[in-house]
Amino acid sequence: MGSMVSRPLKTWLTPRFGALFAASLLATLLLASGCGQQAKLAPLPADAVLLAFGDSLTYGTGANEDESYPARLAKLTGRRVVREGVPGEVSATGLARLPGVLEEYRPRLLLLCHGGNDFLHRLPKEQAAENLRAMIRLAKSRGIDVLLIGTPEPGFALSPPAFYVEIAKEFRIPYEGDVLGKILRDGSLKADQVHPNAQGYRLMAERVYELLRKSGAV
Repeated sequence: MGSMVSRPLKTWLTPRFGALFAASLLATLLLASGCGQQAKLAPLPADAVLLAFGDSLTYGTGANEDESYPARLAKLTGRRVVREGVPGEVSATGLARLPGVLEEYRPRLLLLCHGGNDFLHRLPKEQAAENLRAMIRLAKSRGIDVLLIGTPEPGFALSPPAFYVEIAKEFRIPYEGDVLGKILRDGSLKADQVHPNAQGYRLMAERVYELLRKSGAV
């Protein structure tokens, strides 16, 4: 082999490349900042009606009625919170039920927590996602704000499917995706494998209230 000649390395970061890199980095940071902004809600008047809509998690299975998350949220917000949860209901049935409930109560805000029974019955997640989208569109078409609560899938992780985050971003609505998983991973906060107990529902109400506060609703 011939002798090797040592040459000084040329830097890859030329002035032109450095400027392009800096501009790209700035754009990425600005985009990330915009995506991370908290979705906002209109302030809720003192006489506003909040509609908690969903299945057994909204009904309060596993605790007394006055220990359900809607009952506790009413105390935290000082507003009327209507509890419209039907144990065992799948999202398709919820979608069919929602128009009449909206007409009856005419809420200013919909607290939507649905999908868990779809997962338990192994129904297609794509259909659950579309049903949730349809519920949100229905509410928004009537001038009703929406806050979305993610329901965990059964399994080791006990986390909501990714479509909840996608829906929240799509409609630019506040989203609580952590609290139910936290409750169901903690034996002291649940009544059975899929339902909180009184302490769990208290935590759920507190997390929803905090999100309402951060979003400007209360």
